[in-house]
Amino acid sequence: MQLFNFHQCLLFALPLLFISSCIACNHNNNNTSINKSTDKPKGTHEREEIPDSKVNETSTTTTTTTTTTTTTTTTTTPKPSTTAKTTTTEANNSDNPPKDSDKVLICYYGSWAVYRPGNGKFAVEKYDPFLCTHIIYSLAGLGNQAIKPLDPWNDLPDNYGKGAYIRFVNLKKVNPKLKTLIAIGGWNEGSVKYSSMAADPSARSTFVQSVLAFLEKYNFDGLDVDWEYPASRGGKPEDRSNFALLLKDLKEAFKPKGYLLTAAVSAGKWNIDPAYDVPKVSEYLDYINVMCYDYHGGWEDKTGHNAPLFARPSEVANERLNNVNFSVNYWLSQGASKSKLVMGMATYGRSFTLAKEQDNGLGEPAPQKGQAGLYTREAGSLGYNEICESQQKTSWTIVRDPHIMAPYAYSGRQWVGYDDVESIILKTRLINQMGLAGGMVWSLETDDFLGTCGQTKFPLIKAIKSELESGNCYIPDIKDEPEITEKKSITPKATSTVSWSVSTASPSTVTSSPKTTTTTMKTTTKTTEPAKSKPSTSSPSDRENETGNEEEIICKSSGMFRNPKDCAKFYRCVEMGTRFYKYDYNCPYETVFDPETQICIWPDSVPECRNYYSQNEIAGSSLKRA
Repeated sequence: MQLFNFHQCLLFALPLLFISSCIACNHNNNNTSINKSTDKPKGTHEREEIPDSKVNETSTTTTTTTTTTTTTTTTTTPKPSTTAKTTTTEANNSDNPPKDSDKVLICYYGSWAVYRPGNGKFAVEKYDPFLCTHIIYSLAGLGNQAIKPLDPWNDLPDNYGKGAYIRFVNLKKVNPKLKTLIAIGGWNEGSVKYSSMAADPSARSTFVQSVLAFLEKYNFDGLDVDWEYPASRGGKPEDRSNFALLLKDLKEAFKPKGYLLTAAVSAGKWNIDPAYDVPKVSEYLDYINVMCYDYHGGWEDKTGHNAPLFARPSEVANERLNNVNFSVNYWLSQGASKSKLVMGMATYGRSFTLAKEQDNGLGEPAPQKGQAGLYTREAGSLGYNEICESQQKTSWTIVRDPHIMAPYAYSGRQWVGYDDVESIILKTRLINQMGLAGGMVWSLETDDFLGTCGQTKFPLIKAIKSELESGNCYIPDIKDEPEITEKKSITPKATSTVSWSVSTASPSTVTSSPKTTTTTMKTTTKTTEPAKSKPSTSSPSDRENETGNEEEIICKSSGMFRNPKDCAKFYRCVEMGTRFYKYDYNCPYETVFDPETQICIWPDSVPECRNYYSQNEIAGSSLKRA
């Protein structure tokens, strides 16, 4: 499989079509000169400060006043939005191990989440042991050239401690295939002491021996090195070669024991070049976890998305390097092995406070970080659980850019760029398309792990898992044209639903339709008017949704399917263990679902649906659709 060509623009991109086979797409990512910034490099793992009152585990009650309104969604692309805003009741599926996949799903756990208040508190036991293939406990530190716990009271059982290490590793008793690792380092640990240790052969030896003893004592399966970053933040130019030597020493010591060695590495070219001897890093590591997030954030003075998938046409010079596509391809171009490269994805967003409420797009002035969330309590960062909960309680406008292929949202002067289920699916399809080793997630505890936003528990991570297992690699091509900021049309209120069904037999052997429970939540969507659209003859009120009038459709296999009774409806079935999840979607007005391309397109391109709208209009139908 060929790499993306950095020097070709979207010359052959066709609007509203998915690529029909798993081939590389040509997106514009020119290699250009850049300005270094060490304020907040691309991709960081931060440890939150632990409250002094940690011994008292009673959560502080926080009162917030919100106005419940309908969420508004805006998009600047003709491609219809298919994000499921859903409500469902879910049974714990830990007793139903998923089918094996050749892709890895590596998930970090920020252990400080046990100190978060209310629904943000995340203890080890909240994790489903079958969700990820590898989980990494974050974070340990470095002291006296040896690995050490950073929070002994939480990490260890000594002195009436909580023993989180032991409880974390014991998840393997539920899922013996699960691999548990410990991460060392992170943004707050800095670089200086790691630089000093790696430069001294004797200190490296001391460190390696301490790690071996640590892994054996606590029964971890390996180590994740999270040095942020070699040759920067007080490090030395020699760190590049010394980091490779450190990995070499660790690998040689781990091999007889069968321990895994991974590393969290930067996604920014200005960090990659001075920090990593990529061929050697690839040789010594089992997996290279590229932190493809933190491309933009509150350390900047203008809005930008946390994890753009591709560059936008308006971006120039170094701006065009700040996207997932460039980072992954650059690592590969420098000698990283596809079979070891793991693409990182974030379950959080970066937030800003806008200078002016009306200037709310990408690249707009934002002199301050966004307000801290209720759970993470860090200005400039919001967990997905905080974002989706806020969108349920207050009015937010959600905008979906066709190039970054991810949403950003604003409410008043608050602005956040983040990933949701739809954008996470597209990122995962890029993993499949490029033949990478798998996906990585930072982090478990900022996904909607309780399912409070009307979806399943861990909706983002489950979406990644499902796409990795399916091997789906469809990604929409981009129409390279100026972004449309005016001339927006309002689509009718749409209802998306998700349902699940459980059987006692294997899904392939089910002979009777299991009972399916479906609940619905309404959303309002704004979308850019398609270039070929005709004036609508029906008003939004005419097209209010109806539910419960159709025969129930039961999922029998995974995939996306058109509703057999309505060309403008489609649904997606996702198999998890012995359960199917069913997501129902509506196409925007005057489009129909095409099973071949797996998207909503003009009826003229789908012979069996060519007369769908004319027939409905002739019949006097108001196109009532759920």
